[in-house]
Amino acid sequence: MISSWETFVKNTTNIYGANGEEWLGKLPQLTIEIAAKYGLSQLTPVSNLSYNYVLKGLQDQREIVLKIGLDPEALAREAAALRAFAGHGTVSVVASEPGIVLLAQAMPGESLTSYFPGKDDEAIKIVSVLMKRLHQAPITTSTVFNSIEQWLSALDQECKEIAAPYLAKARSLRDKLLATSSGPVLLHGDLHHDNILSNGQDWLVIDPKGVVGDPVYEVAAFIRNPMPKLLEHPRAVSIIRHRINQFAANTGYSRQRIQDWCYVQAVLSWIWDLEENVVGKPYHQRFTEVLSCLD
Repeated sequence: MISSWETFVKNTTNIYGANGEEWLGKLPQLTIEIAAKYGLSQLTPVSNLSYNYVLKGLQDQREIVLKIGLDPEALAREAAALRAFAGHGTVSVVASEPGIVLLAQAMPGESLTSYFPGKDDEAIKIVSVLMKRLHQAPITTSTVFNSIEQWLSALDQECKEIAAPYLAKARSLRDKLLATSSGPVLLHGDLHHDNILSNGQDWLVIDPKGVVGDPVYEVAAFIRNPMPKLLEHPRAVSIIRHRINQFAANTGYSRQRIQDWCYVQAVLSWIWDLEENVVGKPYHQRFTEVLSCLD
């Protein structure tokens, strides 16, 4: 089994090449310098590293999370989104600077992944409430936030690895969904199980992408997760279909609109998988094929 650190190293080098390798070599010293600057101690990497170097530790007696990354713009958007979402169900920002975000830690911090598959309906209710809270946050005048239109423009590029009918359908659905969108809200942008953590008797959201768009867009990330466990489940198709129905019932959103956003995002994520040189058959290719069975 590939370790969390190996996954992190692989992701970093796949995306950033030689710059990523150089940065990884400097990471231990960089961590020491950041710890000294902010008075951090007992720093320990989390067990699910992916695209940023994330450590838990203490600042005085306060439990914190330190996130260090090679994409300062993405981390700046995350910090800006968390500040915009303040009071609406997210962790709080302690400090931030280019390439670094220091956060208050959710405690005990168990992710909603633990609810899959046995408590899936309960998880959907939790996510539905959190989405409503997040979408009540005012859209700030910050220029760091992307729009979903910007993200979805990736569907217009030529991609010979993806069969033309998949791309054509995704483009057509995207255009229809954008043309019929309700007023834009500030979205989390990646609201899946691992980004929802227990905090006392409540739940808090972490790792927002900071993107503006149709509120229904938010549902799809949860529906295609947890990866890869969902598609490994023998009842994956029925679970996905049931999730779409349950989200429609809990949120009042159109069932068809939810399913259409799931398809568009699956193809978009498939493109991102290819850009990141994912080895083997990309998860989102398989998810796109599963969604095609729902029609």
